[in-house]
Amino acid sequence: MAAHGSTNAMDGHMRRSSGGYLPIENYGLIGNMRTCALVGMDGSVDFMCWPEFDSPSVFCRLLDKDKGGFFSIHPAEHLPCTTKQQYLPSSNILQTRYIHEDGVVDLVDFFPRPKNSKVIVRGPKQGAYRETTTQLKELKKWLVRRVECIRGRLQLEVEVFPAFEYATEPHTTTILEETHSCSHSSQSKTVTFHSKSVKLQLDVSIDNGDEGDAASRDPPTVSFKKVHRPGMLSEGVVAVIDVSEGQAVSFVLRNDSPDHITPIISSAVLDTQQHDTQSFWYNWISKSKYKGRWREVVSRSLMILKLMTYEPTGAIIAAPTFSIPEDIGGVRNWDYRFSWVRDSSFTIYILLRLGFTEEADAYMDFISERFLTSRVGDGGLPIMFTIRGETDIPEKELEHLDGYRGSRPVRIGNGAAFHQQFDIYGELMDAIYLYNKYGKPIHWDLWCTVREMLDYVLTIKDDPDMSIWEVRNNKQNFVYSKVMLWVAFDRGLRLAEKRNFPCPNRAKWLEARDGLYEEIMEKGYNKEMKCFVQSYENNTMLDSSILIAPLVFFISPNDPRFLNTMDRIMLPPDKGGLTSTGLVYRYDTELSEDGVGGREGAFSMCTFWLVEAMTRASVYEPKYLVRAINLFENMLSFSNHLLMFSEEISRSGEQLGNTPQAFSHLALISAAFNLDRVSEFRK
Repeated sequence: MAAHGSTNAMDGHMRRSSGGYLPIENYGLIGNMRTCALVGMDGSVDFMCWPEFDSPSVFCRLLDKDKGGFFSIHPAEHLPCTTKQQYLPSSNILQTRYIHEDGVVDLVDFFPRPKNSKVIVRGPKQGAYRETTTQLKELKKWLVRRVECIRGRLQLEVEVFPAFEYATEPHTTTILEETHSCSHSSQSKTVTFHSKSVKLQLDVSIDNGDEGDAASRDPPTVSFKKVHRPGMLSEGVVAVIDVSEGQAVSFVLRNDSPDHITPIISSAVLDTQQHDTQSFWYNWISKSKYKGRWREVVSRSLMILKLMTYEPTGAIIAAPTFSIPEDIGGVRNWDYRFSWVRDSSFTIYILLRLGFTEEADAYMDFISERFLTSRVGDGGLPIMFTIRGETDIPEKELEHLDGYRGSRPVRIGNGAAFHQQFDIYGELMDAIYLYNKYGKPIHWDLWCTVREMLDYVLTIKDDPDMSIWEVRNNKQNFVYSKVMLWVAFDRGLRLAEKRNFPCPNRAKWLEARDGLYEEIMEKGYNKEMKCFVQSYENNTMLDSSILIAPLVFFISPNDPRFLNTMDRIMLPPDKGGLTSTGLVYRYDTELSEDGVGGREGAFSMCTFWLVEAMTRASVYEPKYLVRAINLFENMLSFSNHLLMFSEEISRSGEQLGNTPQAFSHLALISAAFNLDRVSEFRK
C-alpha cells in the first residue's frame, strides 16, 4: 500500500521533465465543503475555484502552466530538498515538509473549520436548502498556508499569481505594505488582487518564536514585489523569506474587505483556527463505524468524500476538478464539478452503513428535492445537477487554455446533462429503498412521486439510451441500463410491499421487471462467448459495467453465467479480457466506437467493482476470496502518496482523469466493507 507520507527529492525536476506540469497523483486535497484546492508536492496550489466548487478558477496551473495561475511556497532554487507530504493525523490538514542539510521547514495548508457545527434545514417554503450554523464562530472562507522552521535555517520563495475567471479576466495587484515584519507591521493585510468579479486580499502574519530565543536572532521579513510573468494577463507578487528554527510565517488568502473592518490576523488567531480545524476533522471521522483491516485507507476515502460535499445543500460532487485528461494529449476531458443521480445509491449505502447519518440525510434531502421538482416535460429526470440543484449546465470549451500537458480541449460545464441515461432510475430507486431500510422511512409525497416516475419508466423501458459511459454517438440497448431499469421496478415493488403502500400499477411493474429479466438473459448474454455483453446491438463486446449485477442483486454471484463473465473480464486484453496488471478497463475503446475517440486508462471504480463481485462470489466459491484480497491490495498500491484515487490509471501506472473521484472512493469503501464481512464470516 502507498506510504502515508511519500518522499520525493525531484519535484522541481518532475515539473520540468513533464513540460512544466506535476504528475496528476502528486497533489493533495484540502477544502471547507464550499470549495477546495489541490496542493502539489512542491508546495504549489495549482488548482482552486473561488468561492465555490463550480465557481471560475483563481489558480489553474494544472490546466495551463503559463496562464493558469498558482500560489507557490517552496525552497529557493539553489536548495534542492527532499519533500514529504502527508495529512496531519485524522484530518484534512495537509503538511508538506522540506528537508535540507541546513534546515527543515513544514508548510501546513488548510481551509479553517469551526470546531463545533451543526446542520439545519430551512422550512419547506424555502426548499431543502441547508445552512451551517455554529455555536461559536462562522465559517472562515480562508485559504491558510503556514510555514514553520523546525530545524536550522532555510530560504523560501513565495509566488502568488492569480488568474481570475478561468484566466480570462485581468486584475489589479496592489502592494499595501512592501516590507512586512513582526516588529513594525500594524496590519496583516499586505497585498490585494482586484478583478472585475473577485476581490482577494493576502494577509501575512509573522511569529518570531519564543521570547527567550527570539532576542538573539532577526525576525523574518516578507518583502513583496510585483512581477509580470509571460502568459499571465496581470501581475503577481513574489517574495524571498528566511526562516530560522522556531520562526513561522503564515499567509491567508481571502475575500477583500474594507480596511476599517479588516481584523489583523495574528499567529494566535491562526493557531486557534488550526486547532479547531483539527478537532473538527477528528470528531467527524471518529463517527465512522468501520473497524476493519483497511481502516486507514477507508478513513481517508471517507474524509475525501466529505471534502467533496457541498454543505449548504448536501450535494456531493463527482470530482472537484475539470478537464484533467483520461489520456495525456487526448480529448476525453470533462467537467465533474456536479452531482450525478447515478452516485446516489452508492453514496446513501456507504454513509448509512458507516454511521454518517447527518450526511446521508443531507444528501437524501438534496436528491429527494430534485426528484420532486426537477422532472422534465415528459416526466423524466436529468442525470445530473449543479451543487445548488440547477439543471442548466451548458458545456463550453476554454480555447485559450492549453490543457494538462497539452490535452485539449479544456471543457467546463457538461453536455451530458440532458443525455438519456436510463440507468439513473435504478440507482435512484435503490437509493430510496436503501434509505428507507437503513435511514428513515420515506414519506407519502415521495412515494407518490416514485409511482409517477415508475409509470414513466414503463414508457421508456424498451428504448435505447446513452448508458453509464455517456457515449456521444448512437443510442443502444445497453445491458447495464437494462439491469438498472430492472432494479428500478424491483425496488419499487419491494418498497410497496415493505411499507404497504398503495400500488395501482403493481401488475404492470411486475410484468416490466420480469420481462426485463427475461430479455437481458436472452439478448444481453452471448451463449457462444459465454458472457454478458455491452449492448443488444454490440453483442460481442465485453463491458465491465456488468460487474454491478450481483451488487444490486440482479443475479446471484455464483450463477455460471456471471462467473463465466467475471472470469473473462479478468483475462488480459490480448486474450479477450479487460484486466491488465490487476486493473480493469471499461471496454476496448479500439473496438467499440463511442463517439468520443481517443484512448483511456483503467477505471478505478470498475476494479473495485470486480473486487466486490469476487468477494460476493467467494461466499459460494471460496477460491475467489484470496484473489479478491490480492486484487484489492494490488489496487491500493496504485493510490497516490495520500491514499487518493483519480478516475483512471494509465498503462504506465500514473493516475489519469479528474481527481479525486467520488465513485472511485465509494467503490473502494464498499469493496473493503464487504471483504471484511465475508472474511469474518469465514472465521
